Amino acid sequence: MKKIIAIFTVFIMISATMISCKKDEKTTINFLNWGENIAEGLIDEFEEKYNIKVNEVFVDDNEAMYQELTSGKTQYDVAVPGDYMVERLISEGRLEALDKQNIPNWTELLSSNLNKSFDPGNVYSLPYMNGTIGIIYNTELISEDINSWSDMWNPKYKDEIFVLDSQRDAIGMALKYLGYPLNSTDEVELSAAKAALIEQKKLGTIYGADNVKDLMISGERAIAMIWSGEGLTLADEYDYLKYIVPKEGANFWIDSLVIPKGTKNKSAAETFINFLCEKDSAYRVAEEIGYTTPHEGAMMEQDEEVRNNPGAYMPEEIMNRCESYKYLNEEELLKYEKVWLEVKS
Repeated sequence: MKKIIAIFTVFIMISATMISCKKDEKTTINFLNWGENIAEGLIDEFEEKYNIKVNEVFVDDNEAMYQELTSGKTQYDVAVPGDYMVERLISEGRLEALDKQNIPNWTELLSSNLNKSFDPGNVYSLPYMNGTIGIIYNTELISEDINSWSDMWNPKYKDEIFVLDSQRDAIGMALKYLGYPLNSTDEVELSAAKAALIEQKKLGTIYGADNVKDLMISGERAIAMIWSGEGLTLADEYDYLKYIVPKEGANFWIDSLVIPKGTKNKSAAETFINFLCEKDSAYRVAEEIGYTTPHEGAMMEQDEEVRNNPGAYMPEEIMNRCESYKYLNEEELLKYEKVWLEVKS
């Protein structure tokens, strides 16, 4: 009897230890994100609140994100691809359909950011952050108001123009300047865009990316193409800089929250997405990162000068002229690559 009691006691102790260990174990989700694309401390708060660990991995662009998601090296549970990459991932069957009952905060998102062509009905994605590509200019060097892509071709600004060294962005700018669709694959229209970019280069235009901020702050360039987050932040910090969305419209992009196919942690992933769709989370991301928010309540929490800034939350007539990038198939992409090669060479 003593032996039986001793064995039973040991069994109880082992079971209790195993249950305790299991209780302390955290679910871990892998989060594929852009660098510096979430408010400081937000992930720590989520981990503490839900006892779910978040392993965050960073990439620099949509193509790198696609490679990471499809390489098979890591099973990601949440990712933040841009609009045209969402379209590609859906078409290839690489995303899980969202169970919106587990994401009730999605109903607080702006209707203008929902039901986009890359994911009708938001079956697979929900907007996380949005922005534009526009123009920033130095009001001390340029006295007139800038409001059009045509200003990027104005001979008055010779040796003062900066363009993003990005195939889709530069060609898209030229297409909008000429009055063509942002995603045109028409060879006549692409040829006209190529000619326009080559003409622009004759004005001493330089291409780059990370150096745009330094060049605009120092006054080495007077007018530049820029992403809205950087443009709005610079305009806020330096009185002589102003950011605008051209009257012809521009690329209006949405980075979306998605769940890659094959996740073993779908419930935890949806909990994380719902947390990021909370008003407080969305507000803090917008305030810290500088891009505009798709959350209506978070937008209303922002300062009036931000809410009423047409470079941030655009008037309807300009918003209606903005377009999102569409996914280009291999044949269409080759057309763009040919144009870009001839422009840059």
